[in-house]
Amino acid sequence: MRSALQLLLVAIGSSAYAGLAVLGWGGFRSFFSHPAFVGLVVILLALSVVASFAGGNLSAGVREARGNRCVIPVFVIIGFLNAYLPAYTDRRELWMIDGDTIRWVGVALFAAGGALRIWPVFVLGERFSGLVAIQPMHTLVTGGIYGVIRHPSYLGLLINSLGWSLAFRSGVGVLLTVLLIPPLLARIDAEENLLYSQFGDDYNTYRSRTSRLIPGIY
Repeated sequence: MRSALQLLLVAIGSSAYAGLAVLGWGGFRSFFSHPAFVGLVVILLALSVVASFAGGNLSAGVREARGNRCVIPVFVIIGFLNAYLPAYTDRRELWMIDGDTIRWVGVALFAAGGALRIWPVFVLGERFSGLVAIQPMHTLVTGGIYGVIRHPSYLGLLINSLGWSLAFRSGVGVLLTVLLIPPLLARIDAEENLLYSQFGDDYNTYRSRTSRLIPGIY
């Protein structure tokens, strides 16, 4: 029952996101006459279906860094702007990145980023929350992708957003992706402080041998 409800909610959200892009482009028929856009929407819907079975929750758990909730509206606003504006600026030929090849680079990055965004949800299951929170029976995961970077899902979000923007050759979309970074870093700081308070030296040891987002760089 829960999976069916999740699937419905995710489908509604994804359809609304795609709908804003169609609106920005100026119409359903002209939007779907472009192969790159068809590929983008197919990937969006496929990722949405997979995400609905990945687990995760929006629970505050047993302890939450409530002060970080303020970044959630920022993510929502930037997300909806990025759904609409890249398509709109592409249609109006404003702040464009030249070359049709860049569209397919964007589609590939959108798929790769989306997969990286979802992968950690499967790994963590119910420990993965849309809020910065410690869940019941929470354990520290340090293997697999988490043995390389501490926040793979956030890296996936940035790559996914950049891919969407490039699929529309949109300089505005790239700027919106850059604007995601400050609230994302604030969320990472809150998450790492909470995990340190929960796991202490074990988390510091883990943090000392891994990167935050980009392996070997940051």
